[in-house]
Amino acid sequence: MNPNSIRVIDKYLGRPICFGLTIVRKVFPARKAGKPTSILFLKLVEQGATVLAYSAIQKAIDQVGRENVYFCLFKENRPILDIMDVIPKENVIEIRMSNIFIFAIDVLKLLIRCRSEKVDTTIDMEFFSRAAAILAYLSGARIRVGLHRFKSELPYRGDLMTHQIQYNPYLHISRAYLQLVESLNHDPLVMPMFKEASSSLITSAPKFEPGGDERRDIDSLINQKLGKTHNGPLILLNPNASDMLPLRKWPTDRFVALGQRLLDAFPEATIVLTGAPAEKGACEIIRNQFKNDRVISVAGFTTLRDLMVLYAQADVLVTNDSGPGHFASMTEVQTVVLFGPETPELFGPLGDNIHIIWANLACSPCVNAFNHRFSPCTDNVCMQKISVEVVYEQVRSLLESSAKDVEAQTR
Repeated sequence: MNPNSIRVIDKYLGRPICFGLTIVRKVFPARKAGKPTSILFLKLVEQGATVLAYSAIQKAIDQVGRENVYFCLFKENRPILDIMDVIPKENVIEIRMSNIFIFAIDVLKLLIRCRSEKVDTTIDMEFFSRAAAILAYLSGARIRVGLHRFKSELPYRGDLMTHQIQYNPYLHISRAYLQLVESLNHDPLVMPMFKEASSSLITSAPKFEPGGDERRDIDSLINQKLGKTHNGPLILLNPNASDMLPLRKWPTDRFVALGQRLLDAFPEATIVLTGAPAEKGACEIIRNQFKNDRVISVAGFTTLRDLMVLYAQADVLVTNDSGPGHFASMTEVQTVVLFGPETPELFGPLGDNIHIIWANLACSPCVNAFNHRFSPCTDNVCMQKISVEVVYEQVRSLLESSAKDVEAQTR
């Protein structure tokens, strides 16, 4: 199922189901719940957002123990969770989206497992998705934490949460996730939650350290593609964003122009184009535009873990606002992230090695919780406003700074 189909189903089928379940909840109120003993996270989409949920997951582990924390997601979004290695693999529950029947079967399996293993707490990280609220209620969990619209004209999804959190559009998503877990330690009758200073919500990105064999394998792949051993700076360009939000794409010709300038300025540098397997063809077309044997593409030749190893060995990564920016935050690579229809104030990757470039137009962000991240925009001027010169200067500065650090260490 594509994103638009999911939105339509969530809107036209989800609303009446949420309304019906709300009536059921009012007619048959559950008895008062005790303290959480097992926690299920519902975070179905976006692997990058899973990285931002790291601190929230760790907080849940601190409360109920690693073996009692579960995570439900769409199958294709599982790889980053396995790389983070914070939740037992057997506690990761996949939902397939091949078609509506397989989706229904996997949802039924989820609900049966929740009840058989007596999961008593759900954390809904999908903001105003009706599907996540429905799953939280049907799981049988007596404690259900999630956003509630209260008096706001936000998407309706009934009254299914026991711990109702006020949506704060000024709070970074990593902190918003953490407050969901922190609210378990507060009185749910006090509304709206969470009545604590946002400064108390301290978050960080997980760390990834590849093994020696993994590093050698990635070096071999790069050398094989180059036809020689690479020695100079390794610059990664990720020219495509997810099809889920094509508005986030910086014009392809600017990635090419940026790469050309970097090749001229750094004669020893190697440029590596990265992307998902589905982007292999597009990356090859871009590579051919360079007409330079110092540019290679590894799209379609790497797993997500391979990409993580590549990030750990690279000097700089330039990417649209998408998963790779968050994945790279788990390594030491200097990462330049180009923002447009979303805001880095909410969705920016965590860490000191993240460098944001954002035109900050008056109409941005146009993708947000108020519209289910479905913008009316068809002309992403916010991305077109980012010039090659600005990105080049940022990358040049990072490469020169890195070279100085290496020189100082070798003295």
